[in-house]
Amino acid sequence: MANQTKANGIEFGVGDTVVVHQKIQEAKKMRTQPFEGIVIAIKGRGENKTFTVRKIATGQIGVERIWPITSPWIEKIEVKKRGKVRRAKLYYLRERVGKKAVKIKEKKVKKTAPEVKKPRKKARKASPKTPVSKKK
Repeated sequence: MANQTKANGIEFGVGDTVVVHQKIQEAKKMRTQPFEGIVIAIKGRGENKTFTVRKIATGQIGVERIWPITSPWIEKIEVKKRGKVRRAKLYYLRERVGKKAVKIKEKKVKKTAPEVKKPRKKARKASPKTPVSKKK
C-alpha cells in the first residue's frame, strides 16, 4: 500500500501517531531524541521512500520533520496509536489549530484471542425409565 510502510520491522501508516527516536551527535557524544507526532505523508518508492511526521510544539506552532525510511539516524520507531483516515496525505491538518490539529479517529484493532477449547458437556446416561410405584 502507498499509505503504509515498514521500517526496522515496524509497520506504520498515514494517520498513525508515532514516536521516532533519532540519534543526535553533539561534539563527541551521541544521544537519542524522541519526536512524537502524526504521520501525515509517505512518499517515494524503495530506497527513496520518506515519511513526514507533524507535531504541535510549544506555542501552538506546527513542526514537521521528514525522514528517509532507511536513515541510519533513526534508532527506532514506536507506534502509539493507529489512525483511521481516508486520505493518503493529511496536509489538511496544517490549517487546523489547537486540539483539532492532532485529532484523528482511532482504528479499532481486532484482537484475536487464542482459541480456548471449551469443556464438553458430558452426555447424560440414558437411564431406563422405571415406573415409580407408590406404596400404599
